[in-house]
Amino acid sequence: MSATGSRASERAVAERIAQSMRAIADPTRVQILRLLMDAPDGRRGVTDLAGRLGLTQPTVSHHVRIMANDGILQSSQEGRQVWYSLVPSRLADVFDFVQRSPADSATTTVDPAVLERITDDLALRFTGIFSRETVAEFVASSYELLRQGAPRDRHLSSHTSRFAADRLGSLAGADAATETIATASFSPIDVLFVCVQNAGRSQLASAILRALAGDRVRVLTAGSQPTETINPKIVAVLDEIGVSVDGEYPKPLTDEVVRGADVVITMGCGDACPIYPGRRYLDWELPDPAEMSMDGVRAVRDNIDRRVRELLHSLPSMNAE
Repeated sequence: MSATGSRASERAVAERIAQSMRAIADPTRVQILRLLMDAPDGRRGVTDLAGRLGLTQPTVSHHVRIMANDGILQSSQEGRQVWYSLVPSRLADVFDFVQRSPADSATTTVDPAVLERITDDLALRFTGIFSRETVAEFVASSYELLRQGAPRDRHLSSHTSRFAADRLGSLAGADAATETIATASFSPIDVLFVCVQNAGRSQLASAILRALAGDRVRVLTAGSQPTETINPKIVAVLDEIGVSVDGEYPKPLTDEVVRGADVVITMGCGDACPIYPGRRYLDWELPDPAEMSMDGVRAVRDNIDRRVRELLHSLPSMNAE
């Protein structure tokens, strides 16, 4: 295909996607999509949708048919029951659109419990440098500054955490007294998380460890069969606890990252990871959140969060005096 033909094809695809996004701008369709994304197995029937929305089945069928014709929903039939679910390749676009939908609150706020968690996590990250009280002050002021500047920021939790961490890091770097601590105590070790697609479990684990450890640990991720993009539900559930994926992306597993790692943690990728002497290997048995509802993804997140905290306390770089 010529360059001109390729550009024309790309424009056609972009126009179809834009048309699809306009098709789901209807508030009822947004509600239907929310229910499908929160379904335990990612699918629902028209009868179920109608009951949950308080609408007639013909009304729901009309909206579902439009989204199916636009390539947003797909159907499958079991006996007389027809199930509808999101087309996997459209999940990222649709999820992002629904998250930004006017159905959400016009002004974003963060639960005080989440701000407390951010404070606790950053206090652990800056142990020996700043007191928890100082960290709490920076978290509170960072939150207020961001909320004033962007009151509808849908990632306000994770942005608050990152902003506060950046400010505290800058303050520590500006203080000559902390430089000795940084060089003596923060000798980083490499931790590699490996899963199948590098879009779910490994990204959850790496993001949480980065948030807790800062520069004390160098965190890497890889996938035995990486996909194109991080599951948007992973980004959302991390944001709920004030953690950012921070520009991460799926990438293949390569020999050199394993050889360079001090700790290698596999999650459902079998024997794809080569074994080298002198490394610490762990295998975390965790379900794949790829097709889970939001509640299912949150359960995997919380399981990983517990494991990461246990791992953190066992790392020499976090226990150096």
